Amino acid sequence: MIANGIERRRVVVVTGGASGIGLGITNHFGSRGDHVAILDIHASAPADLLPALSKAHANASFSYHQCDIATWASVAAAFRAVYTAHGRINVVMANAGISREESLIPATVPTPDVEPTEPGLRTMDVNLTGTLFTVKLAIHYLLLNSPAPDSNSRGSIVLTASNAGIYAFPVAPLYAACKAGLVNLTRSLGPALLPHQIQINALAPAVLETNIAPSKDLFKGMVLTPMSTLQKAVRLFVDEEPNRTGEVAEVHGQSVTVREVPPYVDEDSERNLRRFWNLGYA
Repeated sequence: MIANGIERRRVVVVTGGASGIGLGITNHFGSRGDHVAILDIHASAPADLLPALSKAHANASFSYHQCDIATWASVAAAFRAVYTAHGRINVVMANAGISREESLIPATVPTPDVEPTEPGLRTMDVNLTGTLFTVKLAIHYLLLNSPAPDSNSRGSIVLTASNAGIYAFPVAPLYAACKAGLVNLTRSLGPALLPHQIQINALAPAVLETNIAPSKDLFKGMVLTPMSTLQKAVRLFVDEEPNRTGEVAEVHGQSVTVREVPPYVDEDSERNLRRFWNLGYA
């Protein structure tokens, strides 16, 4: 990024950026010499987080902002703090998520005299609603940027979905529903954001060993995808081909596979949906 002949580092927001996949993303942008604003749920950064990042990436800079992405006021305040400090936001990595499943199927056979209990939807609040809050704020702040002369882009949004949002995942249907929502949010917002010169894409990783799992024993016998493959996908969308948009990259093993949108079932369905596109509302 160049301004008045002086190179300026990008300002990158990473939600859930203090651990797991988010920390892998933070390290990626640190290696590029960017400023990374880490938004995370904990009241303060782990004691060794910022010193370790600064030591590993001497040309980058980092800041930490406490944020509950499921609460609009909290995430809005964090974005405002980043923008106030730096005067811009160039990339938003909407990564924060949890895995806290509550079964919709009762554990025992119900009886007519017992009312069902309301399900806990914290997973939906964080993984879907919180990501929608993040995307809304990302669009707002990216629209304040002038298009970059080399890519004609105002900035990039990348969501962390999951391959559980592509395939059936019976052990965690609420989690799968959230991630499937992010997959189609990406595919639907991509064309909508084209006139605004903002790109949005999603990562759908396979199994990476992260702190979202309750125990490392969960991964025994599984084939794990290295963090370097996920970073390769980030590099594809943000650094190498920044004009790609509306795409979902499945991240698996050593590979990054951009998944094709399912074909229309028939010509009538395609015609009807494209008619909605042309009308601009549904």
